[in-house]
Amino acid sequence: MEIVYRAAFMFAFLWLITRVVGRSTLGELSTFQLLLYVTMGDLVQQAVTQQDYSITSGVLAVSVFALLTIALTAANARWPAVRSVTHGIPVVVVHNGEPLLDMMRREQLSLDDLMAAAREQGIERFGAIRLAVFEADGRISFFTGDSPVDPASPDGPGSTGGSSGTGGGDGASGAPERPPAGA
Repeated sequence: MEIVYRAAFMFAFLWLITRVVGRSTLGELSTFQLLLYVTMGDLVQQAVTQQDYSITSGVLAVSVFALLTIALTAANARWPAVRSVTHGIPVVVVHNGEPLLDMMRREQLSLDDLMAAAREQGIERFGAIRLAVFEADGRISFFTGDSPVDPASPDGPGSTGGSSGTGGGDGASGAPERPPAGA
């Protein structure tokens, strides 16, 4: 039973660490960060199973991680407010060509990283970006175009939704809402 407690504690600890470290995808990890995560996996295994290398303890530890992952997924699906805590919320980092430095600082996103992501999308300068959203999974979504984003418009930051139901924002971050399931 001790392995179950250890596995549950390490699951919660790893979730906390990934939330504190920040938003980044596997493709954005440096070599050092990737090696650090692999090493951390070995350390977690040692902490959970200690010196017990039996198949039973391995199955038990993996089962606890799997059940907690399923429980977290179910909680995210049942209570949308939980998702903002477990995964984070999208954040607007560029509005009408102007980087929002305070938001970028809060999200630990540098101007260089933002511009590199923009270049990957074929965007040459900040002025061409109508809206950039730092997504909960670490990606940056860029919206370009001729018409500026009007904060008072139905699809502008801080709105509660447009007539189509797919634009708008969540009110807290100004990020566009996801389309409803099944749409």
